[in-house]
Amino acid sequence: MTPQELRAFCLSFNAAVEDFPFSPEISVFKVQGKLFALSHLDARPLKVNLKCDPDDAIRLRHEHEGLIVPGWHMNKRHWNTVTVDGSLPDRLVRELIEDSYDLVVAGLPRAERLRLDGV
Repeated sequence: MTPQELRAFCLSFNAAVEDFPFSPEISVFKVQGKLFALSHLDARPLKVNLKCDPDDAIRLRHEHEGLIVPGWHMNKRHWNTVTVDGSLPDRLVRELIEDSYDLVVAGLPRAERLRLDGV
């Protein structure tokens, strides 16, 4: 997955936007103002921080040691940093991004979730 593909996939979700609150180099992908993915798209290797169910986060770290690690500068219980350099299947990376988006949406107030369903 290229940086452009990562950006396009993150922006393909309902109401997803890209923001740069930390610096012009750090892309922050949000839904309804809540972060679901964060990446320095010009970094090599390409990495992305993603929200994850705590039990899944631990399992993924064991299954993909060195490629999925506790979230850098994030709550290590709920966030993973995923290396996107071709070592992991693109399908898995897409699933992890989608899971992150879904977790954030699930935490939104009901009215906001219903609005997203209508988008």
